[in-house]
Amino acid sequence: MTTVAFVFASVSALHAGGEGWQTDFEAAKKLAAEGKKDLLLDFTGSDWCGWCIKLNKEVFGLEPFKTGTKDKFVLVELDFPQKKELEAKLKEQNEKLQEQFKIQGFPTILLCDATGKPYAKTGYQPGGAEKYVAHLDGLRAVRVKRDKAFADADQAKDDAAKAACLVEGLKGIDEELVDSSYGDVVEKIGELDKEDKTGFVKARKEVIAKKDAAEKAEADIQEFMGTKIQPLMQAKEFDKALAAVKTFIKENPDTPEDFKIGMTVNIALAGPMEKGDVEAANAVIDGVVKDYPKSDLAKNADKIKASIKTRLEQMKANKVDEKDKAEEK
Repeated sequence: MTTVAFVFASVSALHAGGEGWQTDFEAAKKLAAEGKKDLLLDFTGSDWCGWCIKLNKEVFGLEPFKTGTKDKFVLVELDFPQKKELEAKLKEQNEKLQEQFKIQGFPTILLCDATGKPYAKTGYQPGGAEKYVAHLDGLRAVRVKRDKAFADADQAKDDAAKAACLVEGLKGIDEELVDSSYGDVVEKIGELDKEDKTGFVKARKEVIAKKDAAEKAEADIQEFMGTKIQPLMQAKEFDKALAAVKTFIKENPDTPEDFKIGMTVNIALAGPMEKGDVEAANAVIDGVVKDYPKSDLAKNADKIKASIKTRLEQMKANKVDEKDKAEEK
């Protein structure tokens, strides 16, 4: 569950494996190896994902991106459309890669070496094509550092030095990518550094424990929302639902802050949104900002309020249109 945001986008055609883009992952790896290039994997929902469409329009479809990446990357589209059906083999490939790399949302951009091993992850970035290319160039530095550190590990004279080099090589790589794609390196570090002089094993255990706790918290919240809150929301007993959420948060103080904010905002906004009450909706946002002043929601409060206002105006206009149509009949 994440901070509430309203996103509206019109659907338009994406590259969908068009000019300059590959769709066959294995073939793309061969091209990358032959051309001494990296891979850019675009996990996208080409005909429904608003941010994917925006990324294509502002970046991928423009000449500065094409010229800025042609000598560095083989571009690979891994599409998950909703309005068209991919051929079975392609769909199977994309779903397998989604599972392999633990892709949770779209667009997700993975940068990989020619073997398909990822070293960086990104997504939509504002600023246009040239700025995006510069962003990618910055991420490629992670691979350069990784490769040098791993090469140094091969040349190191003792186990402790090898382990230290491997740990250095993993620095800067997203933890989720380490989990999905660097298990062999993690295992090797453990073998080389049995006394954990690098502190890597301890740090990994802490990361895993934190991740496990977050997954358990999310499971508990889903159960709570499904069994306790959903019936109240269906009955439009919004005040009771909000009171129950506040009690849950009080009784579960270790719940991640994003979850607390998401639960509170979604439930607290239900009444004002149904009534079309902008002031009440703004009061909800102000209250959450007061409780969580350092949150992303607090930083984007004005934008969120503007989105809510726009949404309510659209809802009001739709009701007027429906009323006019009903009267015409």
